Amino acid sequence: MKTFFRFLKSKIFWIQVGLALVVSAILVFLVLGWLKSYTHHGEFVEVPDFSKLSVAEMREKTEDMGLRYEVLDSTNYNPDYPRFSILEQNPPPGSKVKTNRKIYFTVNPSGYKKVTVPKITGGGVTLRNATAMLRAVGLDVQRVSYIEELGKDMVYYVKFKGKEIKPGDRIPKTSKVELVCGDGTIPNSAIIKAESQE
Repeated sequence: MKTFFRFLKSKIFWIQVGLALVVSAILVFLVLGWLKSYTHHGEFVEVPDFSKLSVAEMREKTEDMGLRYEVLDSTNYNPDYPRFSILEQNPPPGSKVKTNRKIYFTVNPSGYKKVTVPKITGGGVTLRNATAMLRAVGLDVQRVSYIEELGKDMVYYVKFKGKEIKPGDRIPKTSKVELVCGDGTIPNSAIIKAESQE
């Protein structure tokens, strides 16, 4: 025991303690320096506004700023933005982020998705009901024309870009169609046929 206490009071012991403290301090300094470098402590960049840029322009800009990116598809077409341009971003413009941060981008699709034309012909559907059914799926009635048919305001045909389309056909959302309705009169062909049978 006396030998142990004598060792604690010796010069060699205190030299070893001093060396241990110096080595520990150096190790802490080196670790903190590495962490600061690895996490880019105190280094921030301001996220710019990428809206309406093409994907290629966005990619070049993010890489120049030391940022990463991920592109997300969008199903909702926005006509105010160019096709395949940046529609939304997260984090938003003006945010302060560290370098190497991943930015998420939503890209505007090439056009409106297609919708299915509802069954509004052949079943006695009125002009008013047909208009409501078309609007419900995202289509608009641009024009209404009439033909000689007994069912007044009943829809007999649907046209898109001048061509007849059938229920179940798919056309782009927001498209404008023409409804061909009956004018409430007996067709001449029916009158002629009736007279010929007398």
